[in-house]
Amino acid sequence: MAEQPDPAGPTPRNTNEAIVNPQLSDLIERYPALAPCTDDIDAVFRMMCDCYRNGGKVLICGNGGSAADAEHWAGELLKGFLTRRPVTGPACANLPPDLAPYLQGSLPTIPLTGFLSLGTAFANDVSSLYIFSQLVWGLGRPGDILIGISTSGNSRNILHALETARCRGLRRIGLTGVSGGEMTGQTDICIQVPASRVHEIQELHLPVYHCLSNMLEQEFFPETE
Repeated sequence: MAEQPDPAGPTPRNTNEAIVNPQLSDLIERYPALAPCTDDIDAVFRMMCDCYRNGGKVLICGNGGSAADAEHWAGELLKGFLTRRPVTGPACANLPPDLAPYLQGSLPTIPLTGFLSLGTAFANDVSSLYIFSQLVWGLGRPGDILIGISTSGNSRNILHALETARCRGLRRIGLTGVSGGEMTGQTDICIQVPASRVHEIQELHLPVYHCLSNMLEQEFFPETE
């Protein structure tokens, strides 16, 4: 049987060596307030690398502005962010030559905020508090990652989803504010940006996930001369 293409694209560099990230250094230079989050951001990067490297996927959920962040972040991972990510090698062997130039390398990521019909049906038939939980149960597999975004760290539907992820064998990442809330006890890694007001937390979440998107892109789709 022919070998199946890796949906995540090229094999990343630094498989067995310490990962050094100039993108993370640049983030802290531009946003010094995020310095206390450096180790957690690096740990999230390593966890996501391991997930994608082993054929896993990332699920992301959030409410309101954090739902928009979930969609935004997924978009940066599913297509080119700062580079074009041309599809090359075995991954494009079966693509016709007039199609391959219009596709880009992708890191499998699903924003759980986009299932309109399922969400409204589940809210009507069961409970809106468990929509994300149902999606984690249906889509998640051991080795995948669930990222929960909550400015308070206490959003009940996010906490339920994280608990479902634990039971399903997923690794769990939180993105929240300085207090952390209950999310800190429901995640393997929790990035707590140093802000306490909702809009200020959201303003710091954006550069964090942009930095992680850049780091992952350079790891899996390095630019070549």
